[in-house]
Amino acid sequence: QVQLVESGGGLVQPGGSLRLSCAASGSAFSIADMGWARQAPGKERELVATISGRYNTNYADSVKGRFTISRDNAKNTVYLQMNSLKPEDTAVYYCALKYNFNSAYNYWGQGTQVTVSS
Repeated sequence: QVQLVESGGGLVQPGGSLRLSCAASGSAFSIADMGWARQAPGKERELVATISGRYNTNYADSVKGRFTISRDNAKNTVYLQMNSLKPEDTAVYYCALKYNFNSAYNYWGQGTQVTVSS
């Protein structure tokens, strides 16, 4: 059974940085596709960054050039480095995992709050 646990959220000033971590339990992490999504109050969940088992990455236009997703298969962990944060980045950030390239993400963490405010 896969479990995902996010950490690293918090309050940061505009222009600041945060690094989120997601630790995964279960097997075959190295071949799993991983993603980070966020949901702001009153808005739909948005997938912001993904990384495949082959380390291919993709980003939403809203975060491209500011966020970096990475993974450490030895630690079963995926990271989201967030730089030049803006108030509109405020949201609950969720880690997600799937094993099938053609499917939706079917494992989700509990989320971690990121608040960008002065």
